[in-house]
Amino acid sequence: MKILALHSDYVEFEPIKKALKTAEETKKKKKRIEECLVVFTSVESSDEGVEKDAAKMLAQEAKKIAEQVKTKKIVLYPYAHLSSNLAKPDTAIKVMQEAQKILKKYKYDASRSPFGWYKSFEIKCKGHPLAELSREFSPVDKKDEKEMVSKAIKEEEKLKSYWYIMDLKGKLHPVDKFDFKKYSNLKKFASYEKEKVRTADREPPHVALMKKLELVDHEPGTDSGNLRYYPKGRLVKKLIEEYVTDKVIDYGGVEVETPIMYDMKHPTLEKYLNKFPARQYQISSDKRNFFLRFAACFGQFLIAHDATLSYKNLPLRLYEMTRYSFRREQSGEVTGLRRLRAFTMPDVHALCENMTQAKEEFMTRFDLCIDTTKGFGLKTDELELAIRITKDFYEKNKPLLKNIIKKYKKPALVEMWDERKFYFVLKYEFNFVDNLDKASALCTDQIDVENGETYDITFMDKKGKKHHPIILHCSPSGAIERVIYTLLEKEAEKMKKGVAPMFPMWLSPSQVRILPVSVDKHMKFCEVLAQELYDNDIRADIDDNADSIGKKIRRAEQQWTPLTLVVGDDEVKKGRFKVRIRGEKDQKMFSKKELIKHIHKQTEGFPFKPLSLPRLLSKRPIFVG
Repeated sequence: MKILALHSDYVEFEPIKKALKTAEETKKKKKRIEECLVVFTSVESSDEGVEKDAAKMLAQEAKKIAEQVKTKKIVLYPYAHLSSNLAKPDTAIKVMQEAQKILKKYKYDASRSPFGWYKSFEIKCKGHPLAELSREFSPVDKKDEKEMVSKAIKEEEKLKSYWYIMDLKGKLHPVDKFDFKKYSNLKKFASYEKEKVRTADREPPHVALMKKLELVDHEPGTDSGNLRYYPKGRLVKKLIEEYVTDKVIDYGGVEVETPIMYDMKHPTLEKYLNKFPARQYQISSDKRNFFLRFAACFGQFLIAHDATLSYKNLPLRLYEMTRYSFRREQSGEVTGLRRLRAFTMPDVHALCENMTQAKEEFMTRFDLCIDTTKGFGLKTDELELAIRITKDFYEKNKPLLKNIIKKYKKPALVEMWDERKFYFVLKYEFNFVDNLDKASALCTDQIDVENGETYDITFMDKKGKKHHPIILHCSPSGAIERVIYTLLEKEAEKMKKGVAPMFPMWLSPSQVRILPVSVDKHMKFCEVLAQELYDNDIRADIDDNADSIGKKIRRAEQQWTPLTLVVGDDEVKKGRFKVRIRGEKDQKMFSKKELIKHIHKQTEGFPFKPLSLPRLLSKRPIFVG
């Protein structure tokens, strides 16, 4: 299928004469649609036999472009001139009709120009960079679909779940019988999980913020869900990566690095591939098919398979910060930083001697996850716990579940299955519920009872006998991108209440903004001050633009700068500064030493990186207009 999408002030068309005997019946009446996206469409022979898939792709592509140009009106216009390899007319009509229905389900005002007519038309296209976009795509045939979609996804779609809320005493309540009066977010989360509607009907607020702050943006030159990071965003992401890695190393993680692609027909990998509910990217090389990893499991398990292990080595905690992991999420589900196709995932697996050791390690890592999220400024009050478990494992391990709830100090959503369909018997996640009432998993851990044997990973016990380990799969933060998404969504919620948004001090791209009253008179002092702060691991920049102090203060506020200080004659003479502290009404007086101490108190225990942009604001490019 080929499309040409024009963001238009209006389109006006009128059927004049039938071009085909099978033309759709319609009135010869002029129709005009204002402020819309016109999608000229050629349905091709490759779309025959997979009309529903083709229609879904057409609707999703139209929706994606409509979101970019911010219009709720879409006009599907059949246009044979885009292709020389057209589908049969009945196929084209089916695709166009079905795509219109799907777009209406997406809450778009979707209309169509009738198929099979010669028409007169007039269109006024807007003049911005996204006003004219072309696309070419084809639904995979059924054979390819089986190769690209794991059996676990199909199992997950059919799997019957029982949903409960576990209270603080460890008792299970059916979701519809639980009193959510004190737990409104848990109610939203339970509803989201049960309904499994992952698509959003509008843009979440973090998307506008990530662009406004010049952190990260969509990359039009690649597949959706693959992002570009600007210097400030790369700094924030790098700090989070280092912080999580430090946490894992302190816990005992052994850091490795593994490939990002693997052989589709490797017998062990193929089996695991079909046990994990994820869609894969595929590439071909030397007449072989490979898939891009969706986690570090493959490489780490192959390392463990080749290693000589003793019970004395266990638990063995293999760790990698995967930049990147890939999951080919469905088009309608890819949203900002919340759901991506390429993401950075800290992945630490623990190989355990037996279930007793596995459960002990599981609780140790639960503490690791709580501690890690606290570093981002996220409390358990702001997150919802999900526990996914087989019925048999639950019946045998109720004390373990009670211990988890006791540590978390909040009721949790429990999804239970009659039998094990995946490789794990227990899994938990910390979930954040955003401003659109959509939930996203952050930290997670799983007890895997299958892959030790699948990968033939073995260790010697005290008697010299070989055994397969139980494996735990943990991400102590979840995807790094989702951490940034969570922080932005959290601040967006605060903004609605009139509270000044900010990052934690250690994550702020600029921690101190220095404002010289006179660039000519005070710049030298400001530069020395900024350098001294940098020598003490503090990111300080200088607004040396020829603007008023008031305008410079507003700019610092718009960029979420935590501390702002003005330098004039008095400050140069006395060496004391009246500092604006973000989120506080009154300014405070600090000496240089006191200022450093104030910042270090908030950044102690966190990594430091220098400024990612020139110290002088006048030297910085503008990345987002």
